Amino acid sequence: MGNAGGPVSIPAMTAPSPPERPPERIVTWAEVHADSRALAGRLLSTPPPGRWASPWKGIVAITRGGMVPAAVLAREMGIRLIDTLAIASYDAKTQGRVRLLKTPEAAAADKGTGWLLVDDLVDTGATARAARDLLPDALFVTLYAKPAARDLPDIFIHEVAQDTWVHFPWDTEAHDGALAYAPPLAGRETP
Repeated sequence: MGNAGGPVSIPAMTAPSPPERPPERIVTWAEVHADSRALAGRLLSTPPPGRWASPWKGIVAITRGGMVPAAVLAREMGIRLIDTLAIASYDAKTQGRVRLLKTPEAAAADKGTGWLLVDDLVDTGATARAARDLLPDALFVTLYAKPAARDLPDIFIHEVAQDTWVHFPWDTEAHDGALAYAPPLAGRETP
C-alpha cells in the first residue's frame, strides 16, 4: 500500500477565529453637549402639542445616564427644577432585572404631566418601560435609541444599531492614546 502517485497533501489547520466583539461607539463630551443642545433647540422651536405644552414643571433625569443631558437641557431651556428617577438595570456591562431605587415624588403625583423625562439611551427598553409605567404622561426624550426600543421615547436625536455598545464620556478614559471603557473607580482594585 502506499501512495503511488506522489506525496499526499494535508490541508493546513487554521485556528478558530476569536468571537467578534460587538461594535462600539465612543461618545465624547462635546457630542453629548451638542446633542443635548440640539434636543433643547428642537423642544424650544417646535414645542410638542397637547399635554406636553410648556411651561415645563421640571425635568426628571433617569440616573445615571440622563443626568448630564438633563443638566444641559435645564440650562438651555431655562428650567430650574430637576429631579431624578433612579432605576438600575445594568451592572457594569450586563443587563439584569430592573430595580426602582428612587421615585421623583412630585412628577409621579402628576403621572409626569408637564415634566420632561430624560435619559442618554434606550437600549432594550427595560429601563424606559419602567420609567414610562411610573410617568406615563411625561415627554420622554433621549440622545440615542436602539431599534428594540426606539418607539419608547417621544423624541431622540440619533439611532444606533442594536448590537452597538455605546460608551458615554462618563464611562471612558484615555488609554494608549484613545478613549476606551473604564470601570468605575469604586469597582477597581487599588495596588
